[in-house]
Amino acid sequence: MLNNLPIFEKIYELILWIYPTVNKFPKTQRFVLGQQIENTILDLLKLIIQANSERNKLPHLKQASVELDKLRIIIRLTKDLKFLSVKQYEFAVGKMTEEKFNY
Repeated sequence: MLNNLPIFEKIYELILWIYPTVNKFPKTQRFVLGQQIENTILDLLKLIIQANSERNKLPHLKQASVELDKLRIIIRLTKDLKFLSVKQYEFAVGKMTEEKFNY
């Protein structure tokens, strides 16, 4: 079942954390970087769901890996711009690196 996949659970937990965190960004960046973070993480979740339902998971997992890399860079940028604290950044990075895309 999809809900039991470790990567699904970690990304889902990250989404639950991301939304209220992005809402605390400066108003001008909430709709720029914040929207990019939200779109990227939702695209990542969709790709994980697609990979789980397909016989050939590799194309979806490769694309999910690209989306994860995008998310890491955007999260790092928000930390460097001081929209995230170092502690928040470490939490997000921890969620993104705890599990590998293994099926």
